[in-house]
Amino acid sequence: MPGSGKGEFSAIAREMGIPVVVMGDVIREEVKNQGLPPTDESMGIVARALREKYGMAAIAHACVPVITRQRADVVLVDGIRGDAEVTLFSETFPDFSLVSIEAPLTTRFARLSERGRSDDLQDISELIARDERECSFGLGRAMERASVRIDNTGTREAFQERVREYLTRMKAA
Repeated sequence: MPGSGKGEFSAIAREMGIPVVVMGDVIREEVKNQGLPPTDESMGIVARALREKYGMAAIAHACVPVITRQRADVVLVDGIRGDAEVTLFSETFPDFSLVSIEAPLTTRFARLSERGRSDDLQDISELIARDERECSFGLGRAMERASVRIDNTGTREAFQERVREYLTRMKAA
């Protein structure tokens, strides 16, 4: 879910030399191409339009060639939003593993409020609406399919340690 710790997970992967493909970058690029302001509302409009035009795995389809170009044994994909994307990645990459990073609504809102990105939210009701939008893409169903769950309710250091342990195992596999 938004604010759960995907960005922190990705930053650790980068530090460990693991390539990271951010699905939201596809949407941000399209927002820019359309001349829209880089807000959560614009991101939502574009994400929905892409999925309506090209199907629920539209963003994943755009990411597959980017992932393949990495030519790495492990590539982290940041920002899966639906079960159709999970299906596509599972079919395309036989060793695909889905990680669900989990944190409660109030914790996620506090993080989003502090982060300072243009598409961040100012009110918890906006986060609830964003969660509902993300779930309409199949995010809840995707999270149910996760093979790994990482709790992110403790300290940042504890989360970072769990992520490093997991990624170290992935690189060794």
